[in-house]
Amino acid sequence: MYFKMHFQCVLMLIFVMSDDSLGFDVRGPSGPLVVPLGGSAILPCYVETPLEKVKVVWKRTDSEALVHLYQDGESRPEAQHKDYHHRAHFFTDQIQHGNFSLLLENVRAEDEGVYRCKVYSQQLADKTLVEIKHVERLLVSGSDRSVSAYDGEDVTLSCSVDSHITPEHIEEVSWIRTDGDIMVLLYQNNETFSDSTDEQYRDRVEFFTAEIPKGNFSLRLKSVRTEDKGVYMCHVFAGGLSANATVVMEQLGFSSWHIAVLFFCFAAGSGAVLLLCSLIYYRSKNTVTSSIIWNLQVSLVFCPNICMFFAFMLWGFTEGSLHETVTCCALYFLRPVMLIWALRYLKYLQDNLKSWIRIFRITREFAVFMVFVYSVLFTYVWRKRAHDTDTKPRIFSAVLFGIVVLSCLILSIVDVSRCPSQERPSGASPCNQTLGCRHKLFIFCLIISILSDCQLFQFIILFIPSEEIFVVVFVQPLLLICIPLLPHLQAKLKFLRHRWITLLWIITITLLDIILLIYVLLATLTREREYLEWTCVILFIEVLKMIVVFKENVQEAERSVVERRRQQTEMSQEGSNACNY
Repeated sequence: MYFKMHFQCVLMLIFVMSDDSLGFDVRGPSGPLVVPLGGSAILPCYVETPLEKVKVVWKRTDSEALVHLYQDGESRPEAQHKDYHHRAHFFTDQIQHGNFSLLLENVRAEDEGVYRCKVYSQQLADKTLVEIKHVERLLVSGSDRSVSAYDGEDVTLSCSVDSHITPEHIEEVSWIRTDGDIMVLLYQNNETFSDSTDEQYRDRVEFFTAEIPKGNFSLRLKSVRTEDKGVYMCHVFAGGLSANATVVMEQLGFSSWHIAVLFFCFAAGSGAVLLLCSLIYYRSKNTVTSSIIWNLQVSLVFCPNICMFFAFMLWGFTEGSLHETVTCCALYFLRPVMLIWALRYLKYLQDNLKSWIRIFRITREFAVFMVFVYSVLFTYVWRKRAHDTDTKPRIFSAVLFGIVVLSCLILSIVDVSRCPSQERPSGASPCNQTLGCRHKLFIFCLIISILSDCQLFQFIILFIPSEEIFVVVFVQPLLLICIPLLPHLQAKLKFLRHRWITLLWIITITLLDIILLIYVLLATLTREREYLEWTCVILFIEVLKMIVVFKENVQEAERSVVERRRQQTEMSQEGSNACNY
């Protein structure tokens, strides 16, 4: 009897269970869901056949928080957990068709987890589980406040990454300065690429390596400079997503070096004004001796330029701008020598001082300035090619720099103007003297051509070679050869012996040379951030070179005219003496 009753109970239990499961089947997604952060997600829950008098309950399995409730023919948002208020919605018009899916809006990172959709209908119930496995998020946060620092200090630019992707699977993090689109530092495939860093920031930026596994990609900027002021962007790429954050580096405080630079600049400006006013005052008084005026004139030439020389030198120490520093220091160092020839009171100098000043002719000034500028260009090439496996470009650049230094040394020694006709040794033939001067002039033009070609070859090594550069390598020497052509033609053809023809010839050759060089520089340096600065420096050298070349050729032409007149005078005297006999 007991066994029979037990057997009946088991059959009834099986019947009830089978009746509950066979009543309807609630279905969900085939797998976990991956949804974007801040977007919307549909959590599927449906039955094949419509049901009557249904009750649908959406809950989280981990906290049993009520996500949404549908009961008595309507949704009940008042029963929702506060975290899902106005974010979870039924498709009410679809419930009568058996669709109990839930729309979850403005997805958050904490929405990850398992959700249970349970459907009740006429004493029957069934459920399905929906898992939000990952919320696709890529949040990059920087500093809320602007960053400021004193010159020479180290500063940290904040960048934190919050993502469902682990830091070791982040594809790329790049720090970029937005105002010039300058690459500051690049992190790619778990490796930092310092070679991609712009020269302005090289050896001054780094990540906090130990903090990268925590999603901290903050940047340390060492030895802050005034030029570092600007807006920096931390750009992150991961899993097809991208996000960025910006950090503003604002007012930078002046260091003692900056104060010294400002002092020398102020001293140069105020000193020049004071000396100029004093010079005007003393020159208006006829009782003042020429020595006082001479001292004021020399002070006006030297003092402001010396102050600016030290100002640029200190500025180079603080800002590290080697190119501008060396070039400007060389210019201010040579400027007094250039200006001293304009002094009205040069005649009051002693003979030994005059001889010392005449040593610094424009040719030698050009040679010194060329060495300074080429040293900068050579250093720039050496640094840019430092990471190349092929050492041939660096060796070739060093050889070219050696040729430049040697050529400038020879150029300063071979002084064509040191053979004027009035200094001809006794017994020396005028023809021999003229021939010697022409040989020196030929050597002079040859050295100038070598310097021009060395400059262009340096650009070939430094930047991407182009056809324009190879054309100019051959065209520029032809222009230099054309320069002494006019004096030879004027010696043979009298109708060319006019100053306006000489002036037109000088202007034409100079313009052709400069236009050709500008075209080449702009075509070659367009990828460089400082292409305008390089263009201006090279053009200044080119103008100085043309002045030197034309000066020497014009002096040679004048000497030829003097020699021809002297020969004509001597021949006429010999003829008159022969007639007397």
